[in-house]
Amino acid sequence: MNIDRLVFAFAGTFILLSLLLSQVHSVYWLWVTAFVGANMLQAAFTGFCPLAMILRKFGRQPGCAFS
Repeated sequence: MNIDRLVFAFAGTFILLSLLLSQVHSVYWLWVTAFVGANMLQAAFTGFCPLAMILRKFGRQPGCAFS
């Protein structure tokens, strides 16, 4: 699995988990969803993704988005 797919999987997991937690625990979990969405938006324009940088240091191969 390359960095691009791992970033998408990580973001999707956190979005779904925070949505679930907002329904069963507290509405404030939606702030996690907002943070993940904002980070994805800025990464689309700047190419800067902290998770992609961490995964690259662990030796994962970049895809076309974060190369």
